[in-house]
Amino acid sequence: MAIEVRIPTILRTYTDGAKAVEGSGDTLDSLFNDLEARHAGLRDRLVDGGELRRFVNVYLNDEDVRFLEGINTTVKDADVVTILPAVAGGSR
Repeated sequence: MAIEVRIPTILRTYTDGAKAVEGSGDTLDSLFNDLEARHAGLRDRLVDGGELRRFVNVYLNDEDVRFLEGINTTVKDADVVTILPAVAGGSR
């Protein structure tokens, strides 16, 4: 088994267009390192200075990891990690 990582459209250039990829690790940090080995450049879009980028939202089984342990959140086989870029803007 593995951890499913759902990739937003804007980052699919790093995954050859895949909507979801599989990875392994015991924390989000190690999962992102594992993904980087197969999808070069992806980690840099998610992590800055050892922390999640400010405008990237990451959910573990539908729970925002910022309310857990952030990048040090524990993950396990069969978990689902969803990456969503923050959306802002609009018109008046």
